[in-house]
Amino acid sequence: MRENAHPHNAAPRRTLYPSREPFDQQFLDMPGGHRVYLEQSGKVDGVPVVVLHGGPGGGCSPAMRRFFDPHFYRSVLFDQRGCGRSSPQAEISNNTTWDLVADIERIREHLGIERWYVFGGSWGATLALIYAQAHPERVMGLILRGVFLMTQGELDWFYEGGVSAFFPEEWERFQSLIPVEERGDMIAAYHRRLFGADRAEQVRYARAWAAWESNLAALSSPGRSTGGSGEYARAFARLENHYFTHHGWLNEDTAILSNTDKLRGIPGYIVQGRYDMICPPRSAYALHRAWPDSDLRMIGAAGHALSEPGIAAELVSIMDELR
Repeated sequence: MRENAHPHNAAPRRTLYPSREPFDQQFLDMPGGHRVYLEQSGKVDGVPVVVLHGGPGGGCSPAMRRFFDPHFYRSVLFDQRGCGRSSPQAEISNNTTWDLVADIERIREHLGIERWYVFGGSWGATLALIYAQAHPERVMGLILRGVFLMTQGELDWFYEGGVSAFFPEEWERFQSLIPVEERGDMIAAYHRRLFGADRAEQVRYARAWAAWESNLAALSSPGRSTGGSGEYARAFARLENHYFTHHGWLNEDTAILSNTDKLRGIPGYIVQGRYDMICPPRSAYALHRAWPDSDLRMIGAAGHALSEPGIAAELVSIMDELR
C-alpha cells in the first residue's frame, strides 16, 4: 500500500497524447429502451481500457482519448444511459447504477474483450469500483481520479452547505433559486423543479445545478460557468439528481467500502487533488486504507477536474507505467 504526495510546485511529468479520431463508432441497443453510443480509439488489437465518464450524466469527450498511448492501448469510450450521444436524452427510466454495470459487461462481451483496465474519475470512479466488485475477474487494474464513494456524508458536504464555507458566493447563487423553507434538502428541492411539468423551468434549474458543480471543479482556473447548453445541463442535472436521490442504489451490503475485499489482487491507482472541493480527499484516503493493492497519489496543487495539469499528467504517467 503506497502513498505518494506530490509537492505544490511539482512540474507535470507527461503531456496528453495528440488528439486522434476513433477507428470505430457505433450504437448499441440496451434493455429498457436505451441506445448507447460507443467508440474505440488507438490500436485495434491493443491492450483494452474502458473509460467511465463522470456525472452521472456528463458524457464522454474527445479529450478522454488522449490519456492512452494510441500505439499500445485500445481505448473504449461510451456515453452512459441518457446522456451525450446516447438516447433517449435525459431519460431516467431503466437508468440505475446496476443498469450501467450490466451495460459495461454487454459492451465487453460485444467487443470480444476478455479483461481490461477500467479508467474513471468522480462518478466514473464510483462506477469503476462497483463494476470491479461485481466482476473482479474482468478487471486488469483500476485507474481512478477524484474518488466519490456515493455516501451520505459526501452528498451532505456538497449539497447541504459544507463546501459553502469556501465558496459562499457560489452557494448563494445555487440556493437563491430555492425558497428558504425548502433549503434544508437541496437535492429534493431541485428534484421537484428538474422533474416538473415546465420544460423551461427544468432547464433553468438544470443550468444552476450544473454551474454550481462546474464552478468548483478546477483549482487552476476557477470558473464562471452558467451551466452549459440547455440540453446538456438538463441531461446532466436530471441524471445526477436522480442518482443522488436514490443514493446510487447502494445499501449497507453493497456500499463500496463494505466490499473492498472483492478488490483483492486488483492493482489500483488513485489520483486525488489535495484541494478537491467536490470530492474531498478523505474518501480517496479511506478507500486506499481499505484496499491494500492501491497506490494513492495525492496531487498537491490540484482540485477535482480531469483537466487539472497535475492530475492529467499523473494519469498519463500511470498509463505509461502500465505500458
